[in-house]
Amino acid sequence: MRINEPNRAGMINTYNKTGSNPLNKNGKIPMGKDEVNISREALEMLKQVEEPNAPARREKVEQLKKQVEDGAYKVSSEKIAEKFLSFWKKL
Repeated sequence: MRINEPNRAGMINTYNKTGSNPLNKNGKIPMGKDEVNISREALEMLKQVEEPNAPARREKVEQLKKQVEDGAYKVSSEKIAEKFLSFWKKL
């Protein structure tokens, strides 16, 4: 029984082509462009920080930070479960 290798030359040619980099007219390798996508939720958070009530929000955040550091910050398990459910239902 004889096994033919019809694609062997094609595989070698494929590997040979990957080593060559196309240069543009300046003699440099062209690079792809970077892209940034900001989620809708992140834009909403940014808008909330930039609104006029930002000082009141900062004060609230500072209070919450202090409660967390002191160990006095408590969240009910029901609220946590509600947030998890709403998150998983969105997906």
